[in-house]
Amino acid sequence: MSPMAGPTSAHASRHVHVFMPVLVALIALAWVVLWAWARSPYGRYLEHGDWTASGPAAFLCRVVPAGYVVVPVVLYAVAWILMTAAMMLPTTLPLFNAFDRLTASRPDHWYLLMLLGLGYMTVWAAFGLLAHALHSALLSLLASVPTLAWHGWLIGVAVIAVAGAFQFSKLKYRCLEKCRTPLSFVIEHWRGHAQARNAFALGAQHGLFCVGCCWALMLLMFALGTGSLGWMLLLAAVMAIEKNVRWGKRLSTPLGVALLSWAVVLVVTHA
Repeated sequence: MSPMAGPTSAHASRHVHVFMPVLVALIALAWVVLWAWARSPYGRYLEHGDWTASGPAAFLCRVVPAGYVVVPVVLYAVAWILMTAAMMLPTTLPLFNAFDRLTASRPDHWYLLMLLGLGYMTVWAAFGLLAHALHSALLSLLASVPTLAWHGWLIGVAVIAVAGAFQFSKLKYRCLEKCRTPLSFVIEHWRGHAQARNAFALGAQHGLFCVGCCWALMLLMFALGTGSLGWMLLLAAVMAIEKNVRWGKRLSTPLGVALLSWAVVLVVTHA
């Protein structure tokens, strides 16, 4: 029996009995919290409406310095991070799996895994805040121009059409390829020195590629409603299949056709 068999077996056992259940539990917790939040009296805070009009958020806006800016941003950030954890972490299980096995023998193993996840979530949080800022700017524009407000449905159609067209772009496939080969990605980017900084950077770099292949589908949440758990589950399943299933790349073309067809149907219906 090889002297390495014992440690290797121990690492594999720990991976199966500890790491995977913990990660799956975190994802499940995010979905449960979103489900409970959506059905609570504060469920409207998952939407992109006016959080400062009434209720506890309005009170906080009045008492917190710069509250009309800070409070909506904080509430939105919490909602977006929960949605990202629920929707995107399942698509990155192979990345965490590869990194877990690579760093299993290090004493700071769990700390490095946490930093990997923090780097990944930081990139998605930045994307979410940018998307929220653009969405808020669009709402302000609609409110100030009545003619645009009457045709606000065009924004939703445009988002759906952009998401459909992006499924055929080269950028989508380049980024998707990086997401589909997490072991090669980890080996390529993990240096082993300055471990904490390197783990955070590795998560952030993978997050950038993940945003690169999924940003258009995530923007659909702005058109469909961020509080719709059904749409969230469907989009999460689509992105997980694209990244982790052998035939997942083949899903992009029919998905693009379906989204573009949907946009056309909406235009014809409204016309």
